[in-house]
Amino acid sequence: MTEKLYEQDSMLKSCLATVLSCAEDKRGYAVVLDRTVFFPEGGGQLSDRGTLGGVKMTYAAQRGSEVVHYGERPLPVGAQVEAVLDWQARLDHMQQHAGEHILSHAVWKLFGANNIGFHMGERLVTIDLDKELTAAELEQAEDYANRQIWEDKPITISYLPHTELSALVMRKKNEKLTGTLRIVTVADGDICTCCGTHPLRTGMIGLIRINRFDKHKDGIRVEFLCGRWALEDARRKNEYVWQAGRLLSMKPEGVPQGLRKLQEEVTELNERLKAQSAKLYEFLAPQLLAQAAGDEGGIKYVAAAQEDCSAADAKLLLNKLLADGRTVAAVVYRSGERINFVLGSGEQTQADCRSLCRKAAARPVPPDRLRLYGRQRRLRPHPREIRRCGLRQGDGFPFQRAGQRSRHGRAEHGNHPSRKRPRHPHGL
Repeated sequence: MTEKLYEQDSMLKSCLATVLSCAEDKRGYAVVLDRTVFFPEGGGQLSDRGTLGGVKMTYAAQRGSEVVHYGERPLPVGAQVEAVLDWQARLDHMQQHAGEHILSHAVWKLFGANNIGFHMGERLVTIDLDKELTAAELEQAEDYANRQIWEDKPITISYLPHTELSALVMRKKNEKLTGTLRIVTVADGDICTCCGTHPLRTGMIGLIRINRFDKHKDGIRVEFLCGRWALEDARRKNEYVWQAGRLLSMKPEGVPQGLRKLQEEVTELNERLKAQSAKLYEFLAPQLLAQAAGDEGGIKYVAAAQEDCSAADAKLLLNKLLADGRTVAAVVYRSGERINFVLGSGEQTQADCRSLCRKAAARPVPPDRLRLYGRQRRLRPHPREIRRCGLRQGDGFPFQRAGQRSRHGRAEHGNHPSRKRPRHPHGL
């Protein structure tokens, strides 16, 4: 049995202890002491860490009545060692755990919302509430919780038999608990059963900041920070605002207005660019059609290569090429490091775009395409297209999507990621 010193004194940073057993384990070396200051992971709280006789201890776990400490090196059985906490980690855990108690009490007291689950990470804490709250209501709860901190109220530990639990005004009661229960009480505030470590006074929490909240089942999930992490988060976000202000040449309080104005300007420029692109393709499409080869039935075949073109622009050009209904066209374009294509046929043609893709895969790459799109001469198709289109493994056209219709006819669309260097499509 291990004496758990942290249950009575959470501020104890070290102790002398005797090694009762030591055995190699998948986590390292499992050491059992006769007494410990290390809190084992449980009750939603993370494990303490520190050193045992100078040996790094990374994790502690409850095993029956014993606390098992996992260290990097073995310790001799019977030896007396000093167990020393990583105090900053312990303080972080206490701030977060006590902060969870106080914020949960705030939403319960103010709005009748119950904490039905929580998770405590190294920095962030989340609580799941059984009802939805607005941003304004959460702000009220945040203010209430921080007033509990600023008033520096005492946090006390007591032990009661489960039969006396009904006499306490608690936000959450677990009727399944029996025997002697450990009660954590914030003066004039939260009362709950808890096995974790907590600071002696609420002032040690420092600060509670709600970071975000999202819809979760029938309620919401609230993410917040406490203590040092809340301060660092506020400091970092304040720096982001100042940087944005310097870029926009305005004070921090003017950043939202400046960003809205910038967004409006970008939207206007995009509309103007779209209009100019439409005019360009009105001019380019007849030229491409005039140079295109045709068959005995008057069907024209067009292949156009575009650099730094958007998907919308590529489709716009394709639609203009297919407008007369008697054209089969492909637009191949580069978007960043990706090579994409859109292939279509007019309504008056009998062309099968998928069949054209298969045929294109077997044709050599023209030299001008090698210069424009890269040096690889063989591309492998996407596995889903192999299965869907019945292609052979060696056929190699780089499309990933097919079967979409253009506005003026049938179209096949595709793209593939460029790996070491941009890939090129095979010529039509």
